[in-house]
Amino acid sequence: MRVITLNVNGIRSAAAKGLFPWLARQDADVICLQEVRAREEQFEGHDIGLAGYHAAYYPAERPGYAGVALYSRQKPERVVRGFGVDEFDNEGRYLEAQFPGLSVISLYLPSGSSGPERQASKNRFLDAFMPHLKSLRRRRRQAILCGDWNIAHKQIDLKNWKSNQKNSGFLPEERAWLDTLFDDAGYVDAFRSVNGEPDQYTWWSNRGAAFAKNVGWRIDYQITTPGLKGAARAAQIYKTKRFSDHAPLIMDYEL
Repeated sequence: MRVITLNVNGIRSAAAKGLFPWLARQDADVICLQEVRAREEQFEGHDIGLAGYHAAYYPAERPGYAGVALYSRQKPERVVRGFGVDEFDNEGRYLEAQFPGLSVISLYLPSGSSGPERQASKNRFLDAFMPHLKSLRRRRRQAILCGDWNIAHKQIDLKNWKSNQKNSGFLPEERAWLDTLFDDAGYVDAFRSVNGEPDQYTWWSNRGAAFAKNVGWRIDYQITTPGLKGAARAAQIYKTKRFSDHAPLIMDYEL
């Protein structure tokens, strides 16, 4: 099973850069997109269709903001929009497609980088989301949560870790939250289960030639419930062509 995740930083912008013809060639079973930043009625005239795939969208109520999407070859048994917390469900951050024995979730965590108010919102999200993650773990079905988590977990996961320890995305409390997710709740960082190398990043600032110099952050993840430990077989961060300031994370699983 192949799963791709990408923060598109605007689905119409990414489409104009050739994202969807590229996706059509990847033989993915499920594709998760984040920061769609458009409602379905705004898609007209933009090439965002994928032949042979079922599409689901969950836009934010606020125009031009956040929102997630999910494409799957197999029609889901059920599509769940939101995880039950209005503050964040109104921002279109959680879209779950349920298949027999498996859920795949397109997820977009808040960024706190624009100031204290947004960091406070991010902290509220983390507090609200952990109980949901624990309830997911108790289900009979397994889950793959794909998306932009807006946190680099360890020093290996960003180039300039020393100078970013007081910045959103690498704060001690954010990293501790991921420690709890992996160490206590038993979730699996699927990418790191098959690739332990340094300099593996999925996002680069648009300033200072960061992409060319590979001065990046690994903030896009595929994270699985404990029952899928060992299921990941291969991982690739695609950087040949750029569709947004993030790169697609492609993962293959043996389920």
